[in-house]
Amino acid sequence: MNREDASDILAFLAVARERSFTRAAAKLGMTQSALSQIIRNLEERLGVRLLNRTTRSVTPTQAGERLFLSVGPKFTEMDADLAALSELREKPAGTVRLTATEYAAAEILLPALRKILPQYPDIHVEVIIDYGLTNIVAQQVDAGIRPGELVAKDMIAVRVSPDLRMAVVGSPSYFAERKRPKTPQDLTQHNCLNLRLPTHGGSLYAWEFEKNGRELNVRVEGQLVFNSAGLLLEGALKGFGLTYLTEGHVHPYISQGRLVRVLSDWCPPFAGYHLYYPSRRQPSPAFALLVEALRHRKT
Repeated sequence: MNREDASDILAFLAVARERSFTRAAAKLGMTQSALSQIIRNLEERLGVRLLNRTTRSVTPTQAGERLFLSVGPKFTEMDADLAALSELREKPAGTVRLTATEYAAAEILLPALRKILPQYPDIHVEVIIDYGLTNIVAQQVDAGIRPGELVAKDMIAVRVSPDLRMAVVGSPSYFAERKRPKTPQDLTQHNCLNLRLPTHGGSLYAWEFEKNGRELNVRVEGQLVFNSAGLLLEGALKGFGLTYLTEGHVHPYISQGRLVRVLSDWCPPFAGYHLYYPSRRQPSPAFALLVEALRHRKT
């Protein structure tokens, strides 16, 4: 394989992985038109069409899918072998990519990184805020942080926090004009701040409750929908309605009297946050340091 073919195939793999010329061009650091020309040149040299292009999507053809599945893993393996060379350096180095929710990133990940990064300036960490169940293998992410009950069984999971509880909260000004709910069913009479998840077609998150073995999932309604827990919190503090967040997220504001908690008897503890990653992954020294730092702050 000559150098031109190798470079063009890398460009094709980026487009096939992202299913978008725009996103692939941004990751490759080139213009969309330049990337399109590279793919056209590659298709002409191979004599076969690799991508189906429409105004809404980009998908591999049968030939493109075959190339992606056969060649893609080989390039990934080469990248892994090159990255492994960093283990020969005196100090750990390299980039670790993680996915986490806003709260987990701020309250769990950043305190751990404070212990590591000043000591190891050659370690870099990229944090991707995401509320969905990210496929870390497909998205080329090293690890994720999610509640333990959401982690797939085929992943290595390391507990990095105590058990969690959810909390339904609203501001004193909101409750000044409304009765406090006594059961989850009462939430249908309230203005609730919804969270839209990127998974399952962008559905709204159902509030989950349990009491005496009875489980309830409530689809609440309200005037505001966000895709950020930080905005849910701000909306509740400003009196727009009730919101449903982790206990640790809202506890400081409850203590200050800025939020009022309700339905606490319907919110039992559940498995705390876990760091998870593929069982076949060979941890780099940089990643191993991060795992240890997170493990030691779980309580």
